[in-house]
Amino acid sequence: MSVVKIFAAKNSKYLGEKIAKAFGSPLGKIELQEFSDGEMCPVFNESVRGFEIFLIQSTIPPSDNFLELLLMIDAAKRSSAKSITVVLPYFGYARQDRKDKPRVPVAAKLMANLLSAAGADRIVTCDLHADQIQGFFDIPVDHLDGTAIFVPYLRSLNLKNIIFASPDVGGVKRTRSYAKFFKAELVVCDKYRSRANEVTEMRLIGDVKDKDVVMVDDMIDTGGTLCKAAQLLTDKGAKSVRAVITHGVLSGSAYENIENSVLTELAVTDTLPIREDAKKIKVLSVADLMAKAIRIIHDNASISSLFINP
Repeated sequence: MSVVKIFAAKNSKYLGEKIAKAFGSPLGKIELQEFSDGEMCPVFNESVRGFEIFLIQSTIPPSDNFLELLLMIDAAKRSSAKSITVVLPYFGYARQDRKDKPRVPVAAKLMANLLSAAGADRIVTCDLHADQIQGFFDIPVDHLDGTAIFVPYLRSLNLKNIIFASPDVGGVKRTRSYAKFFKAELVVCDKYRSRANEVTEMRLIGDVKDKDVVMVDDMIDTGGTLCKAAQLLTDKGAKSVRAVITHGVLSGSAYENIENSVLTELAVTDTLPIREDAKKIKVLSVADLMAKAIRIIHDNASISSLFINP
């Protein structure tokens, strides 16, 4: 049987080290050489010929991170790796999954094409912005679910009057899965955007009076929508408001927005790096989940064991 080697790109090395440790093998040696003009050249400092290669990189801005990943795939392919699995804890550009207005790209499909063209054989990711993005790939996609991380954590909090809230209509399906685990109700914060990252109007559908509200989403960017929703829920009588969100993009003034909000807590995963000085943010690791996925893929076993069923 072939041997697994795990490598991490520069900006995901912090997570790669955790995944490799959880898997039980050292992180592979790779360096990113750069020319004076910024051109990148990733170099494997150990043989990958005949090995099962797992490349870890969350495709966060800037776009150099995605290009670095593509170059790593190409380098592994040209070095005769037996197989190349790309572990994308966070798949960037996933918000651009359709033409919602004229003359715009479908960036998620383009990124999927580029990963396949570079030589990736399989994708492992977690909580895509939309489930149908799996269909953008012409290679196998193992789409892991954040419930495996957040449900045990929420159970440990032992909230007595728990109710789940979706920050928009599009997130109802994801929120409903959490509500089923806890046999709880759900409410919806119906929002209207005039443009990206700016909510013009928000209304609550449902009753949260005297409830411990948990908002559920796949990602948080500037935090403006989440903080506005938390204020709305508090104004409607919620006892407490917290959020569980898989990917903490946290750009712009996000950290300040969260710290100054009525949120009790924001729980995110480490698919993206999070500042350590954020008092209201609780970071849960996806390392064990990703390591188990790598083991299952290596053993040709069923990945369904990684999902929690209501």
